[in-house]
Amino acid sequence: ALVTGASSGLGERFARVLAANGALVVLAARRLERLKELRAQIEAAGGAAHAVALDVTDQDAIAAAIDEVGASVGPIDILVNNSGVSTQQRLTEVAPTDFDYVFGTNVRGAFFVAQAVARQMIARAKETPNFSGRIVNIASVAGLRVLPQIGLYCMSKAAVLHMTRSQALEWGRYGINVNAICPGYIDTEINHHHWQTEQGKKLIDMLPRKRVGQPQDLDSVLMMLVANQSHFINGAVIQAD
Repeated sequence: ALVTGASSGLGERFARVLAANGALVVLAARRLERLKELRAQIEAAGGAAHAVALDVTDQDAIAAAIDEVGASVGPIDILVNNSGVSTQQRLTEVAPTDFDYVFGTNVRGAFFVAQAVARQMIARAKETPNFSGRIVNIASVAGLRVLPQIGLYCMSKAAVLHMTRSQALEWGRYGINVNAICPGYIDTEINHHHWQTEQGKKLIDMLPRKRVGQPQDLDSVLMMLVANQSHFINGAVIQAD
């Protein structure tokens, strides 16, 4: 299982859960030192992991990382396409650099990582009866509804949802299922401080359960989508909100 953006937050959690359930997990992100620390923790817990440096905005880096994975640990059966970034500003304040930063990672990067993995999966499917591949794109509820101050992020995650449906339609015939998870507000290191502020507390108070989610709240939906038994779930957009 290849997990992008695995050095922190949801990506780190996804990697731990997959490893705990028996997958050999390839940890991919730009911060290689963080990945090495996570690999050591996974191995100490009895799991198997491999770390590879990957900047999803760099086409050559994607190709090099996929080649290294193949040479080091073998073919990829599961991709968790998790790398993502955001900015916060009004749409009238978005600069071309902001647009390229968000769409370069969230859409372009996610697409070309999935493409590279899918090409290998399709080649295997042509030689392997009943081949089964799983791609899980991590989107957001922000792709389903517009939220203030992060309109650019919302636009990018909406694109990820249509990308998921397109990939599911085209690659389903090869036994590759492509689905998307749309998390709601999840408490991670990147936003933890916000939930302690007055604005954050007001937002929590507006939620039905009066709490934000924890990374482990996504465990069950992730494991469902990567399971062998989920072969009839393809092109789904699942909210965990």
